[in-house]
Amino acid sequence: MEKLKQCWSSLVVLAVVVIGTGAVPITYLQSAVAKGAVCLDGSAPAYHFDKGFGSGVNNWIVHMEGGGWCTDVASCSARKNTMKGSSKFMNKDFGFSGILGGKQNTNPDFYNWNRIKVRYCDGSSFTGNVEAVNPANKLFFRGARVWRAVIDDLMAKGMKNAQNAILSGCSAGALAAILHCDTFRAILPPTARVKCVSDAGYFIHGTDISGGSYIQTYYSKVVALHGSAKSLPVSCTSKMKPELCFFPQNVVPSMRTPLFVINAAFDSWQIKNVLAPTAVDKRKEWKNCKLDLKKCTAAQLKTVQGFRDQMMRALSPVHSTPSRGLFLDSCHAHCQGGSAASWSGAKGPQVANSKISQAVGNWFYGRSAFQKIDCPSPICNPTCPAISTDE
Repeated sequence: MEKLKQCWSSLVVLAVVVIGTGAVPITYLQSAVAKGAVCLDGSAPAYHFDKGFGSGVNNWIVHMEGGGWCTDVASCSARKNTMKGSSKFMNKDFGFSGILGGKQNTNPDFYNWNRIKVRYCDGSSFTGNVEAVNPANKLFFRGARVWRAVIDDLMAKGMKNAQNAILSGCSAGALAAILHCDTFRAILPPTARVKCVSDAGYFIHGTDISGGSYIQTYYSKVVALHGSAKSLPVSCTSKMKPELCFFPQNVVPSMRTPLFVINAAFDSWQIKNVLAPTAVDKRKEWKNCKLDLKKCTAAQLKTVQGFRDQMMRALSPVHSTPSRGLFLDSCHAHCQGGSAASWSGAKGPQVANSKISQAVGNWFYGRSAFQKIDCPSPICNPTCPAISTDE
C-alpha cells in the first residue's frame, strides 16, 4: 500500500513538471505553526489558490488533496519525509484541471471561482488532533487543526463574503470533505449556497475476501494514532465506535448539508484495499485480478460483482435523499474529477448520457437533480477509461 502511495506522489510531481508555467503557486501558511496546525513533521501547512474573477469573485471551491493514511509510527515516520507528510517536499506549483480547472470550455460552472487545492500532509483525512509530541519520533498528529487553520485563513481572504461555496476532495481528501461538510457549512455565511462534493471518498465498511473487515481494523489504527475521535461528527460518534465514523455510510444519514458523491462502483483503490487487501490474500491469488479485472477468474469476478452489491447498499443514505447527488459509474477507477478528460472531456465517463461536470453543475445550481447508477458490469460502460484514474 505504501508503494502505491509513493507512486501516486511521483505521478503528481511528473504532472506538475509537464504542465509547467500554467500551474498555481504554493502558499505556505506560516501563521498556523504557532497554533500547532502543522504537517506530520511540524512544517507549515500549504495550499494553492487561484483567485476568482468576474461573476465568480464571491464563489469558492476548497478541494482537499488525497493520498491515503498512515496507521503507526513507522508508516507516519516514512511519510513525513515525503510531500504527504511535509510541506518541505511539496512541489511549488500545481496544475489545476477538472473541477479546479480555470477554462470555461472544460469547467463551465466553476472556472472563474476562487479555486483552492489544500495539500494533504497529516495522514488522517484532516482529523488528527493530538497535543503531545513524542520526542522519540517528533511526529505531529494535527490534521484537524490544519483544516481549520486553512479555512480560517481563506475566510480572512474573502471567503467570509461567499455567495456560493463547495468543499470537495479526492480519495482521502474526499472523505475529509464528507467528515467536515457540516462544519464548513456552519462557518460560511448563512445566506451562502454551500454544498459538498466527494470524489472517490465513499469508502465502504466492506467485507473482504476472508470474510472479515480489514478496512475497519485499518481505520481503527488511524483513528487511535491520530486522536481523530474528537474531530469526527458527533452525530455519528454518539451512536457508534469512532472508527466506524470513518465510513461515510455511517456519517451521511445525519448530514444536514447537501452532498454529491462521485464514485466508481468498482473503485480501483477499494478493490485493492477493501475487498482484497494484501494482508488477507495470503496466497496472492488476487494479485493480478485486483489490478486488472480482465485477469480475474470467473469466481473472482463474481466476488467483484458482490463488492458492487456492498457499495450499492452502503450508498442507500445518498440515493434515498433528494437533496443529495450521485454519479456512480461502473468504471475500474479512482478519483475521476481531477482531470479535464474525465471531468468533462468527450471521452470521459458518462452515466445516463451525462458527464461528471454536467451532473455536478446542474445539481449544485439546482437546474436538475442527478442520482444515476450505471449498468451493473465492470465492462458494460464503453465510456469508462481503459486505465484507472488516481490523484
